Order: sequence, then structure tokens, then C-alpha cells
Amino acid sequence: MYKEKLNILLAEDDLNLGMLLVDYLETEGFNVKLCKDGELALKAFQNTTFDLCLLDVMMPKLDGFTLAKDIRLKDKNIPIIFITAKSLKEDKLKGYGLGADDYITKPFDEEELLWKIKAVIRRMPESSSEVKTEISTIGKYTFDFANQSLTIAGSTKRITEKESDILRYLSNHRNHVIKREEMLKELWGENDYFLGRSLDVFITKIRKYLKEDPELSIENVFGVGFIFNVPVK
Repeated sequence: MYKEKLNILLAEDDLNLGMLLVDYLETEGFNVKLCKDGELALKAFQNTTFDLCLLDVMMPKLDGFTLAKDIRLKDKNIPIIFITAKSLKEDKLKGYGLGADDYITKPFDEEELLWKIKAVIRRMPESSSEVKTEISTIGKYTFDFANQSLTIAGSTKRITEKESDILRYLSNHRNHVIKREEMLKELWGENDYFLGRSLDVFITKIRKYLKEDPELSIENVFGVGFIFNVPVK
């Protein structure tokens, strides 16, 4: 994760897709502003600071290409990824000609979009994002936060960014009671029932990742939260 959540402007007139992407990207730790047409997106961009733009091409009132031109007049460097049903070569060339950083064609998998966003973020100046350098030992595991990986006995498993954030939080509070509401607010910015259910799913996955070291355990503390039990050596 980053020192601060990155703000994404999402211009998408398909509200079903838009809301799906908002839910997914916010679960991955971003703040997302959804606008249903190009004019609303331009107004939002003029009034708010964003770190990245996801722009649908075919939108009412102001299409994505025109919107990108107007955005570029205000900020020459902000990353732009076009989301569109168009796959014609000339449309892609037009998008790149406007300075797009990437281009994804509908239908697409949300994880594919996430990796494109991450690739763009990695190219951003270091002043705009946190350079992750943490490597720590958790029992018999080596946890590389930067590369989102867990290694044991020469075997490495890649984990997701959110799993990495949760594992780092657990590791930083090892052998102490972790309050669920504090963890949710730290990692998601708020505490509610549905986020709590998501956290439980992630905790279950992390338990499986750590099963090769039987001395490690994530203990449920009823009505409070968790304890990440790690042997002290």
C-alpha cells in the first residue's frame, strides 16, 4: 500500500460496471470517484486532485478522447487508462496519441485492470507513491512486502496487495491483541459489517499461506479481533 490512498477518477456511463469497479478498486485500497458522463468527470477533475484517470471512450455529453484532451490541458503528467468496447487499431492509436498510458478493452477481468493500474503507478515519480522496501521474518517465512511474496524453504508464493497489507499489519502487531475495528479503519478507512466479512476471508487465506510453519497462528479473540501468534526467538 501507499502512505496515502491514491485517488482514481473513473468515467464510465455503464453504472453496473462502474459500481463493480468502484467496489473492487476500493477493496484494493484506492479511493474512486465514479462519474456517469464526460462532463461530470471533467467537473470532478477540475475540483479534485486525482492520481490516475480511468476513462471510458464512448460516453454521453463528452467522449473519453475529448475528456482526455481537456484533462491534459490541466495536467500533462497524470496517468490515463482508457476503458472501452472499441478494439479497432485506429482507436487505440488515437488513445495513445493523446498520451494514454494504457488501454483495456471490454469485457475484461478486474484483476487485469488492477495490474495495469499497478504497472502505471510503478512508473510514477517516487514523490507520488511510497517505495516499499520492507522485508521481514515471520517464523520460518521471509515476507517481502515490496514484492508481495512469502518464502519458506526456498519456495515462494506471490500474494495480492491487500493480503500483503493485512499480513504486514498482523506482523507489526504480532503477539498482541488486534482490535478488529482498528484494523478495518487502518486498512480500509472505515468499519462496517461487509468489510468485516471481507477481512475474515483474507484472514482465512493468510492462515493457509502460513500453514507450513505450525508455530504460527492467527487466533480469533471473540468480540475483539485477533492475535497473531509468532514465536519469539
